[in-house]
This record gives sequence, C-alpha cells and structure tokens, in this order.
Amino acid sequence: MSSADPGSGRHFRALAVQPQWHAHDFTSAAAFRTWMRAQLEQARFHLVPDRPNLVVLTELNGLPLVLRGAPWAARLGTFERAAAALFAARLPRTLPLMWRERAGPVRALQLAHADDNARLYLDTCRNLAREYGVYLCCGSTPMPRYRRDGQRLRREPGTLTNQTVLLDPQGELIGVADKVHLTPDEERGGVDLSAGRLDELRVFPTPVGDLGVAISLDAFRPDVIDRLEAQGCTVLLQPDANGAPWTAKEGLPPDPAQLRDQPVAWLESSWTATTTGQNIRYAVNPMVVGNLLDLTFDGQSAITGRPEDAPTLRSYVLTEPRPGFLALSPWVEDGPPEQLRQTGQQLAARSGHARENAYHTEVLWADLNLPPSRCPVPPATPHEEALRGLLRGEARVHRAMPIWLGWLAMGALLARVLRR
Repeated sequence: MSSADPGSGRHFRALAVQPQWHAHDFTSAAAFRTWMRAQLEQARFHLVPDRPNLVVLTELNGLPLVLRGAPWAARLGTFERAAAALFAARLPRTLPLMWRERAGPVRALQLAHADDNARLYLDTCRNLAREYGVYLCCGSTPMPRYRRDGQRLRREPGTLTNQTVLLDPQGELIGVADKVHLTPDEERGGVDLSAGRLDELRVFPTPVGDLGVAISLDAFRPDVIDRLEAQGCTVLLQPDANGAPWTAKEGLPPDPAQLRDQPVAWLESSWTATTTGQNIRYAVNPMVVGNLLDLTFDGQSAITGRPEDAPTLRSYVLTEPRPGFLALSPWVEDGPPEQLRQTGQQLAARSGHARENAYHTEVLWADLNLPPSRCPVPPATPHEEALRGLLRGEARVHRAMPIWLGWLAMGALLARVLRR
C-alpha cells in the first residue's frame, strides 16, 4: 500500500462525482463498466498532473447489479416486483442459500450472484484507478466477506455488508470499510444487509490524506466520527445515496413531531465533522441522483473544510449560508421553500411530471493541503488480504455450490417440505 512521505507535506486534489443512474446501467457487465467509466471520464477534465488526485464515488453504486443478466426485470417497474421475479427465476441458487445460510429471500437473491458481481465491481474499479492514475474510493456496494485459503477465497456464510473499497493509482488495495449504522431500507425489511462492526473501522494514511470512511448515515453518528478522529483521520470520505427527494422531510427523525428538511439534517454529517472536529480537516461527500425504477435518489454533493479554509458563505438549499463549504453542487433550481419542495416531488420517481428524473449531475473538486502523516498503517484484515489476492490474480473465489447441486438441494428441500 502507498503511504505518505513522512518528510514533506501533502498537496493533492479531491474530487466528488455526482452521477445519475438508471436501471439499464446495471443489466449487463458492459453497461456497468460503461457507467462507471463515464464517471471517471467526467472527472478526468479536473485531474491535475503535478500532484495526487483522490476521486470519491457514491454509495451502493453496485447494488443494482442484482439486475445483471435480467433486463426484463428492469421493465417490471418497481424493485419489489423485480426482486420477487428474480428470486423465482433464480430459485436453484436462492432457495438453497436460504436453507443453508439462514438468509432471507432478498439477501439470498443478492448472495446468489455476489461472487460474480464482486469480481466485476472490483475489476472495474481497479482498472479505472490504473487507467486514470487516481486514488479511488469506489463508493460502496453490497459485498460478502472472504477469507483466503491458499489460492482460494471462501465466502463467510450469510454475510453481506455495505462496503467501501479504497484503491491506489496502481490498482492496489489500500483498505476496506463496512457501514456500521444501517437505515431501515438497508435492514431486513429492505435490502437486508449485514451491519459492520464499529471496532473494525480504521484510518489509512496515504498521500491524499489519512482516510477514514463513514458511509452515509455513519457520518451522522458520533461513535463513528469519534473513532475516526481518535485514529487521526484528516480526510473523511462519505459516499452517499439518499433515497428520497432532497427537499422532502428527513426519513430518520428522532421525534416524528420534529421533522426537519433533509438539507438541514445533512449539516450534521460532513459539514459538522470538518467545522467542529479536531483532526478531521476535510470531508468529501458525493451523492448519487436519479430515479431507479420506483426509487428516488437526490442530494447535493459537497467538499467541506474548516471555516478558515472555506470562508465563502454558502450552503444546501433550505438552509442559511455559512462558511465551511469548499465546493458544493447546486440543486436543480433556487427559489422559496414551497417552490423547492414542489419541484422535488416533480422530479421524483413515478411523478408523471414533465420534469420527472431531470436531476443535476456534477463533478466537484478542491485543492487540499495537509502536513505529513503521523498515522500508522493498520494491519490488513483477513478479508482485505483475500481481496488483495483476488485483485492481483493470486486467488479466486471458491464456489460453495455449483448450479447443478443447487437443483439437487432444491429438490431435496422441496421433498422434505412435502413429507411434512
């Protein structure tokens, strides 16, 4: 892994990519690679050749790969219908996973092709980091945990985390971070992911900062920020996918009677971490936009810093201008609050309005400076060693059950149920 030169300061450029996604971007490996590459191509115009570049992508940008190989499912209109149809179509894989690994149907559906999708995701990101010569925060994706056994990787049964992968410009793995605090949509009633462990969050020293990852909701949680602060994090990475209209009320209020506008709530994440923190100097928060089947995603990407580093007054829509924003994506329009709330509903999925899905995309950048790193390089976890071997071609995933055994297992399970 690359680390900062201890004898000099660090001067680099950070970029946040705010893309728009569509279901068809995930129905084939080629479409996914094209969509991901388009984001780096947008960023390319802002890369600088004389110092390192850090590119940060958005949360769950690999989640819709569950649609891969099934373009017909994307035409069913809603994720609930698509998931049900895919589960049935992939029954020889999904049903044995439910039985053997005690996975719910949605998690089993994702695990059925998790190894193939993980390989596609990692290979795509590694190639992009190499091609564009950047430090790459790949965003995040539902990913199993692996353990290396010689030349084989063995998947941890039943586990599927919201996971960020960090790569250097040679495509080498820097580190991995799991999301600790899941939203209701990510828990068993929704995407059904596994929560990460707080004590596994670490800081990775690099020429583009001492990187700590707080995926979306994690950046709002004091236990996550305090842990990264204590380890000397200087650059906070917050990949995000906000699944609601940006000008709607927040989805996770402490008290339903005290609902706030989402942009007001968002000030409690990266902006607060950089304007009030001790070690955290900068934060990069890219947000994906676009209607994915019947789901709405919207937001304003930002790069934040300390007030003295960003004295210009600006802020999210529906909030008062303030210092601390080094770069901020504009929303689709300015105007009074009621107009903005109405526009948010017009943009949303299945609104039927002429402006439906007409979101704003952006690439933000800021030139950042830090003193030499004093953070130690954390030891690699077994999962990181496994992914490192996979990326280097030294190991490959061991398939626990070939498809023909899946058919046999399904038959045995059905026979057992019928006997009861």
